[in-house]
Formats: sequence, C-alpha cells, structure tokens
Amino acid sequence: MSMDMQRFHATFFEESREGLEAMEAGLLQLEQGDRDPELINSIFRAAHSIKGGAATFGFDAVAGLTHVLETLLDELRAGKRAVTGAGIDAMLASVDVLRALLGEAETGQPADPQASQAVQARLNAVLAGSAAPAPVAVKAEAAQAEPTGWRIGFTPAPSLFMSGNDPLRIIRELDRLGSLEVACRTERLPGFAQMDPLEAYLAWDLGLIGAIPRSAVDEAFAWVEDDCELDVQAILAEALDDAAAETADLAMPVDLDVAAAGPVAAASEARSGNQDPAESSIRVSTDKIDGLINLVGELVITQAMLKQVSANLDPALAERLFEGLDLLERNTRDLQEAVIGVRMLPVDAVFRRFPRLVRDLSARLGKQVRLKTVGEGTELDKGLIEKIADPLVHLVRNSIDHGLELPDARVAAGKDGTGTITLAASHQGGHIVIEVADDGRGLDRERILAKAAERGLVVPEKPTDNQVWDLIFQPGFSTADAVTDLSGRGVGMDVVRRNIQALGGEVQLESALGRGTRVVIRLPLTLAILDGMTVAVGEETLILPLSHVIEALQPDAADVRRMVGEGRVLRVRGEYLPLVSLNEYYRYDQPRRDDALVVVVEGDGQKLALEVDELVGQQQVVVKNLENNYRRVDGISGATILGDGRVALIVDVGGLVRSLRVPQAA
Repeated sequence: MSMDMQRFHATFFEESREGLEAMEAGLLQLEQGDRDPELINSIFRAAHSIKGGAATFGFDAVAGLTHVLETLLDELRAGKRAVTGAGIDAMLASVDVLRALLGEAETGQPADPQASQAVQARLNAVLAGSAAPAPVAVKAEAAQAEPTGWRIGFTPAPSLFMSGNDPLRIIRELDRLGSLEVACRTERLPGFAQMDPLEAYLAWDLGLIGAIPRSAVDEAFAWVEDDCELDVQAILAEALDDAAAETADLAMPVDLDVAAAGPVAAASEARSGNQDPAESSIRVSTDKIDGLINLVGELVITQAMLKQVSANLDPALAERLFEGLDLLERNTRDLQEAVIGVRMLPVDAVFRRFPRLVRDLSARLGKQVRLKTVGEGTELDKGLIEKIADPLVHLVRNSIDHGLELPDARVAAGKDGTGTITLAASHQGGHIVIEVADDGRGLDRERILAKAAERGLVVPEKPTDNQVWDLIFQPGFSTADAVTDLSGRGVGMDVVRRNIQALGGEVQLESALGRGTRVVIRLPLTLAILDGMTVAVGEETLILPLSHVIEALQPDAADVRRMVGEGRVLRVRGEYLPLVSLNEYYRYDQPRRDDALVVVVEGDGQKLALEVDELVGQQQVVVKNLENNYRRVDGISGATILGDGRVALIVDVGGLVRSLRVPQAA
C-alpha cells in the first residue's frame, strides 16, 4: 500500500469512529424522546458517510452493514416509520459491530462474522416489521458455536508493575471463573545480573475451561489491556472457529485526536445539511505536538539561562538587553501556553462514552439510572484524558452495581425510583477536579470496619470517617457478599488510586449512609509544565509544585515539638503539622542550619511542614520524566533543568504525605 493510501485510510478510520460516536449519542437522544428531524438527519449523514468511504476503499463488510442501517434511518427521517425500542436496540448493536469491523479493516484483528450476520438480521426484522429477527437459524448456529472455554496468550509489558498491576492477581481472578490451566513462558527472562525487580519478564499461556462469557474474560484484563499483548481465542465444542471474539457490550473506544473534523465522505460523496465548522481544522499527529512542546520547553530553559546570566550585569549599562529579555520572557510564556493549549481537549472526550455505558449496565442490572454531566467543556491535557478513562469507567460501574439501589428499594426508602449518577469536571486552583457521585445507599461505616477487622487491617482507635473510607483503597478490600461479573472481587479501587497518583493526582472519597457516595479526583492541568517554588536544601535544589504550597514561614523554636511515636511537629495557628526535614528525607546528609525555613504544603488531603534551608524563588519549569531517563525515586515526581544547566528534582507532595502515614495493613 502506498504512503498516500495509508494516510487516506487513517483519515477514514478516524472520521468513521467519530461518526459512530455521533450516531451512538444521537440514538441515545432518540431513545430519550428527542424527535428533532435534524437529529435523525445527523445520524443518517454519519451512516451515509461511513458507507461511502467504506465502499470507496473496498471495505465491503462495513459498507454492507451501513447500507441496511442507512435504509432504516432513511425511512425514519422520511416519516415512513416510527422510532421503536427494538429499532434503537438494533441500531445501537450495529454501531458496536461496525466498530469491530473497522478494527478488522484497520488492524486485521478478525471480527465475529456471526455477530455481523445477527445484527443485519435484527435490522432486516425491524425493516420488515417483525417482532423478532427473522433468521432463527443464525441464532441456533450461534448457540451451537457457544464457546466451552478460552485460550489466552498473556504477555505483560515490562512496565506492567509500574502501573500498579500484578499478573498473578489477574490469573487468580481467572481461576475463580472456571477451571484454569496455566503454563509460564520464560523466554524473556534475562540473566540474574541483568534483572530489574521493577520489570515484568514472564508471559503466560492460559486455558480457561467453562461456559464463561467473553465479557468476564475482558473484565479480568480491563486494567492492563494497554500494558500487555493479549490473544484470546474461543474453544468451541464442535466447530473450530478462530473468530470467537464477541462484540464487547461495554467497550466504547474514544478517538482522542487533537482536531475532530466530524464524519466526512471519503471520496466525492455529496453532503446534505449544514457544514460542520470543525471542517476548517486540520489533523496533526500527537507526536508532532509533543515534539513542539519539547522544543518550547527547551526554549523556556534557554530563556531562564539567559536571565540568570544577565543577573550579574549592570542594569544601567545593559538597559536594552534587559528590555529584550523581558520581552522574550513574555513571548516565551505566551508561546508556551498556546502550544500546550493545542494538547488540551474537553473532558467530554471521556464523558461521552458514559451514556451508553449507563444505559447498558442499568438494563442489565434491572435498575433505573439517570446520568447527569456537568462541565463537559472543561479542558484537560490529552495525555491525561487517555489515562483517566479507565478509572472513571470503574467508578461509574461501581456506582451502578453497588451504589444505587433497585427501584423498589429506593421507593421504599422515600427516594425517586430512578437513581442519579453525576459526572462533573471543573478547574480549581491549577487543578482539574473530576467528581463521580451517586445518590444511592452510601457506604456502611460499621460494615467496612468489620471487614477490616476480619482481614486484620490496622485501624486507629477512634477512626474518622475519612480514615474509614480510606480502607476502601486497600488492595483486595471488598464488602461484597457475592462476586458478580461486574464487580465484587475486591480488585479495582486500589488500582484506581494508584493510577491517579501516577498522574500526579489525588483521590478522595465522601459518603453518607442512605444518601450516596462522592469520589473526587484532582489532577494537574498538564504534565508538561508546572509553576514551582524553588528551594535550596544544602547544596541541592528542589522544586515544590506551587499548586500544593500554602505558605512559607520562619518557625519559632517554641513552636516545634517532638511527639512520641510521631516525630517532630510544628504548631501553625493552633494546628500541629508533621515537620519533615527534606535534608533527612532525601538523605542529603547536609549540615543542619539553625535558621531553617518551613514551607507548608497540602497533598492527599493532609498538610505537611517541609523544612528547607532557603527560598530561591518561583518559576515555571519544564517537567522531565525521571523514570524514562533514570529510574523511579520515592517522593519525587519528575525533574527539570535549571537555567544554569543543573538538574533539580520535583517533590511529590502527595507521595510524601502517603509515606508518612501509619501503614494500614498488618
């Protein structure tokens, strides 16, 4: 295939996925009673564009299915047919199958041919006015071809452990689903001298026997699908059919490219309706944007270097030079903000997957759920958006499965039979705050404490609510009486917290029995640049993220106390804060100064007093990933290059707070 054709294909796949997202959102609006003719027209145009492009490039399976779908939509928009529940269900199912067919055309990963036949049969049944799909034989064949097990090839990425995941935990989870045969592959295992304890080297061939739905297998690997190579093949009772992948009913891929141009016809397809204003945008590879951000970062470092060098000059003799440097600083900051703005996307890129997820899960569990979204236009760095999706999916599923009651129970408790889940995003003081809240049963404090005692977890004598809720984030902690295919295995909330913390964020949980639960996630706006306070510890220089800094002060000796079992504390306005010497914490072994200063910071819901030698100033710094260039260091979130070329480490305030807490596990 020529390079030009590859580019055209890539554009077709990107725009087709956008079209499917638009179709899905429109169909959900139709289901809610919206009968705006333009809404139906927009769904029709998306299907028409996908069909035209697929026909042009020879993707016959995609073109064939969208042709049937387009016919049904054409009758709806012409008023020849009423919108029905069966029709909506069939069209939503066709969106799922089209995603799989596009994946097959793009990557060669085979889609399930029976799923495609079945959804076409459903669409034809709706067109024919039948109550059920006409080709019963297809249904019978599918029943005969029901898998009796799964062959799974699982090759973790070397960095799997760093994401907070454990292959053995996944294997144990599979073992609970059915009879499991395990074979370990060691071909990637290096010699002892070359081993890194933080890397995953082993791979696994697994045989899972039993009438287990594919969705259960997918869920076991949901947290590591981006950190592993996974090959799942069905074991069939009679027919040896290699194409055994079901269309995942909950997985809704979101295309997060920087410029979303909307569905367009791939060839010279005619358009109807108004032109999408986003058509004036261009698509740019994220690699190019990342490269541009890196160059701007180097420019920031160079500008800081010039400013530092010029500090020794006489302002009277170099007035014009200083004017030029001030202008360079302003222009550099403006350029920096503009380039970072290109990477910023509205959080709606994640939120828009949840209406379908909520619809499917609530129907599956027999619950009535209303989804409310707030602040969809709040912008977040693209890299963070891609990594926040999985934790949010887990939290929403938890809310539906465990948080919200069944309609009868809600009515008996004096509530509306329909529960509400709220997804909200907002900017607060240099952070983006994302909330997942429900008005369900809330957390049962006594039940959590009982489970903690049962597991031997250490709990303070008179724990506060926050200390009790924090137990939820312990590995493997669960209060579920039974394991379902959605949740209850005690796997998830600890991984949610680890994944958020890996992004420099924090997770907090609030709940009231009978009134619901609220999970609050705080994330930095971007991982590329931060405003920092530069401090000196002996001969070393550290950066404190300014968003965590509350104040700086010169402590009085009388305000410093030593508490038995808790180390030194500092009294600040009647509040006693843990006093941490960064010199001792990072083992710099520098002489202690009598005139040390203190910077009060807050992270992970707790304040700390950090003892430093000197406050150097405030500046914007370019964040460099320390793990990629060196290795992970506890209490350090990254590094930056100063104007004089020295490397300064960036303090992980949340990590400091967590390291000082009393361990919860026995």
